[in-house]
Amino acid sequence: MPTIAIVSQKGGSGKTTLAVHLATRAAQAGHESCVVDTDPQATAAAWSDWRGDFLPVVVTSPPARLGRTIESAKKNGVDFIVIDTPPHADAAAREAIKAADIVLIPSRPRAFDLHALEPIADLVNFAKKPAWVVLNSVPAGATVLTDEAKKSAKDMGLKMCSVTLGDRAAFHRSSGKGETAAEIDPDGKAAKEVEKLWKWVAKKLR
Repeated sequence: MPTIAIVSQKGGSGKTTLAVHLATRAAQAGHESCVVDTDPQATAAAWSDWRGDFLPVVVTSPPARLGRTIESAKKNGVDFIVIDTPPHADAAAREAIKAADIVLIPSRPRAFDLHALEPIADLVNFAKKPAWVVLNSVPAGATVLTDEAKKSAKDMGLKMCSVTLGDRAAFHRSSGKGETAAEIDPDGKAAKEVEKLWKWVAKKLR
């Protein structure tokens, strides 16, 4: 049962967007997928309420009960889990990283966001878990920003995901409807980026 942790110390990095898109794509691939929402703001759970009775299942869990929540999901037939975590919460990030097979760290390619990678780098390096930074909300044509972000991540000992997500309206529009970018615009750029990311993640999990 693959488990992916989505962690970042920076608010607005796109953790929940990444979590629900990956879990939904897993469901479309035939998995019994689940998002475990450890954020007290319960954004993923709200998305699920808007979505209704469609996969992925979203369950809330305090970080201290994450292990038990995952075990319960496994007993109920779940075979693909994505953990969504709150910002500014070392304990939640630590528990999610410990439970995960791989860790994804979304970050916008801006100085303040990149600075927030440092504590997560320390956590994943200590836990010896495979982790990658996923650049998110990348402005069109921001080649210099992207290159600088890659260098910053490398300097912290972090690997960079080869797939980036642009600053796409489809991500924002779909979230408020309990949907994903591919569900509202299957041929759009956002949908294609998520598909590339899904294939990249699937390859890493093999």
